[in-house]
Amino acid sequence: MFDFNSILAKTYPMKKILSILFLLSLSLFSAQNYRFVYEYKMKNEIYSDSLVTDYMALDTDGKKSYFYNLTKYERDSAYAVNKNFGTLFKKGYDRNLSYLIEKNFSKKTIRFYDKFKSVDLVTTDNEVPVWKIEKEFAKINNMNCQKAVADYKGRIWEAWFSKDYPISDGPYKFSGLPGLVVKVRDKENQHQFNLIQIKKMKTMFDLVPKKGKTMTDAEYKKLMKNYIFIPAEDFEAFNVDKKTGTIGVQLKDGYAVQYNIKELEMGKRAGENIDDEIIRRLKRTDNPIERD
Repeated sequence: MFDFNSILAKTYPMKKILSILFLLSLSLFSAQNYRFVYEYKMKNEIYSDSLVTDYMALDTDGKKSYFYNLTKYERDSAYAVNKNFGTLFKKGYDRNLSYLIEKNFSKKTIRFYDKFKSVDLVTTDNEVPVWKIEKEFAKINNMNCQKAVADYKGRIWEAWFSKDYPISDGPYKFSGLPGLVVKVRDKENQHQFNLIQIKKMKTMFDLVPKKGKTMTDAEYKKLMKNYIFIPAEDFEAFNVDKKTGTIGVQLKDGYAVQYNIKELEMGKRAGENIDDEIIRRLKRTDNPIERD
């Protein structure tokens, strides 16, 4: 009797068989478009006693992917349709999460896009985590996951990936594992991503800015580190609504946020006024995800 499995086992080592099966499943996966939504929690200097929560999306077709702030994308899309200035304030997001990360798997490149004042910036940083895969397994959101750790950009990261989705990708710049990153956090628990939603998409939109000023990763980080918030240079619009008790702020980099006046009054430090509190909240974080 013809025994295909026996012949296959004699012809190919098990590692090679698994590699072939992974590539076949990856090929099938690449023919589809997916959006993976992650809950992102981080610690910042404004709310030091708790983690700030935001939502990020990873759109991929298996050949390339875009990672971006989902709230910003939905807000900008709504504003593009109705041109209603009030739309900009309906959904808030952290100013430090206005970036876009594009991974191109065929070219093996990682491009990082952000906006500084009114200028689009683009950097290329192809350094990926070097993972150590451990023999520890868990079931996360009904997915079979395995643990991996890496020392990356000045932090020790613990990730859980799943071969149920055979794509070597994940949130932020986390890639290089034989499966989708489902959960990842740093050892100090200051930054953590958790997969909360998966859905298929008919098409994947190109989110890359048409023009951008190119700089190195080191130049970008130096620019952000030396950045000083100056209202006269950064404010695009400022509006006080006494009826709702809110203050709306729009910056030249496109960021817009609405603050509750009572909350600002409670948060301001001794000797400060509301303007000082707003400026403090609009500064870039002192707890970046990358330390190096």
